[in-house]
Amino acid sequence: MLNTIMRTLGSFLAAVIATYVLGAIFISQGNIANIIAMDFEVTMAQRFEAAIHDVTHMTDIYLPVIAVSFLIAMPVATLIIKYVPHLRMIGYVLAGAVGLFALHLIMKMVLGLSGIAPTRSAMGLIAQALAGGVGGYLFHLLSMKRTTEG
Repeated sequence: MLNTIMRTLGSFLAAVIATYVLGAIFISQGNIANIIAMDFEVTMAQRFEAAIHDVTHMTDIYLPVIAVSFLIAMPVATLIIKYVPHLRMIGYVLAGAVGLFALHLIMKMVLGLSGIAPTRSAMGLIAQALAGGVGGYLFHLLSMKRTTEG
């Protein structure tokens, strides 16, 4: 029982962190794409620098928001997966993707604005959903029961 709780908690934390890192990188590169669209030049070093900056400086705002999104999405997916266990992987991937996609749409509806500029476009929303899907897949992999042979 304790092993299951620890495995689930560790899987959740790893999924949230992976989603955050990937989502922050996508945000960074989306912002850079907007800068390039205004005919500014951006070097690879500047892209890398911007990505590192966003990953290290969005933890107080974006990381908790992703955690809340996953706190809702993963338990809902777990309940559904109990009825269709053969769809476990797709269930968690979709939960992560839909969780992040919905997060940005809800923020837009509640606040009346997109707090993250790249999510104003369909591509930016899809990129965030992809980050959530990767996190969901990681949760699926790490939270699986391990079988011992012996």
